[in-house]
Amino acid sequence: MKVLSLFSGCGGMDLGLEGGFLAHKSSINSDIYASHVLDHDENYVHLKKTGFETVFANDILPFAKLAWCNFFKTRVNEPENIFHLESIVDVVNNIENKEFSFPNDIDVVTGGFPCQDFSFAGKRKGFESHKDHNGVVYNEPTEATRGQLYLWLKKVVEMTKPKVFIAENVKGLVTLGDVKEIIQNDFRNIDDGYVVLDAKVLNAKDYGVAQNRERVIFIGISKRHANQQVLESLMMLQDKSEVYPYPPKTHGLEDGLKPYATLNQILAHLPEPEFAESDKSQQAYSKAKLFKKTQGNIEVNMNGQAPTIRAEHHGNIEFRRLSQENGGSNLAEFHLPQRRLTVRECALIQSFPPDYEFVFHHGKYNSVSASSAYKIIGNAVPPLLGFAIGKHLSEIWPKLFK
Repeated sequence: MKVLSLFSGCGGMDLGLEGGFLAHKSSINSDIYASHVLDHDENYVHLKKTGFETVFANDILPFAKLAWCNFFKTRVNEPENIFHLESIVDVVNNIENKEFSFPNDIDVVTGGFPCQDFSFAGKRKGFESHKDHNGVVYNEPTEATRGQLYLWLKKVVEMTKPKVFIAENVKGLVTLGDVKEIIQNDFRNIDDGYVVLDAKVLNAKDYGVAQNRERVIFIGISKRHANQQVLESLMMLQDKSEVYPYPPKTHGLEDGLKPYATLNQILAHLPEPEFAESDKSQQAYSKAKLFKKTQGNIEVNMNGQAPTIRAEHHGNIEFRRLSQENGGSNLAEFHLPQRRLTVRECALIQSFPPDYEFVFHHGKYNSVSASSAYKIIGNAVPPLLGFAIGKHLSEIWPKLFK
């Protein structure tokens, strides 16, 4: 099943939908997800593939493409031909001008359209944002400004007519006036129509991610392609339907669920940066000093989940540990130096596999710095959240589209 990915970043959603990657054992409920146990590593299992394959990816950040291609080269041939380094605005304009075309027979379109203008952490301008995808500020908001880039995702759905589309954004969007309803109604009117149930806020920790990260997910199912009786039952039964597209939880406090994954579980096996040997992502961490009463200047709770990993790293990446003098609470690590989370620790907290190389230097024009790595990791959809969506979607697919 072919996936067209927009606003791809370093591929958290792409990797998640496809499956077939390493995941920490504490993050996987074996009663729900089948996986291959690794003989050589007691910490990880290898998830099975879902049947989805990314055939087109897109982002405006050069280092996002470098990281994506560097990892996906082990999964696809010529990843540079799959990942298109330009804005979605330019992609759509080039297609309309017949300078370019999407791959044929796209089954799924995904897109985590820019979230800064809907975020609680931002200024929450929403549709009134005046800043475009290149950071240029306009006198008036336009379709090309960040708050309205979802309209370009909508145009791609109109062009490719996929069976399913998946759009992702920050939780703050659902509390910003009628933004959620406007987006849902816009997508419902594409082509012969899409069934778009009320968008749902999913928390990554409910799917094995050791992080409290809430995101709103929009899922649309094409009336053109789907079994009409099944769609009617879905609209009538909603979350009671056997083809309800949102995945069930795998972790939590309820019976049958695995306990939430903790930072102690997913980070305990890592060496300190000075002993990380060849892992440049574990060697690299922000040296920003401690700033009182600002976000990012707290110590993560190793017995619980991390707060949301953010894209900006200048003093916004939480401390792996604080000293006793600065209010640190991890008694077992007071003998170790105070420091912020490394790039690798942030990546594992986001549930990226340990073999994803984020910080590397493979020549003058093929390198990703620590600051760039922090940015793309913080912007990403946690792969395990994407996997929960992809695995569940692959299971209901035969019923929806038989």
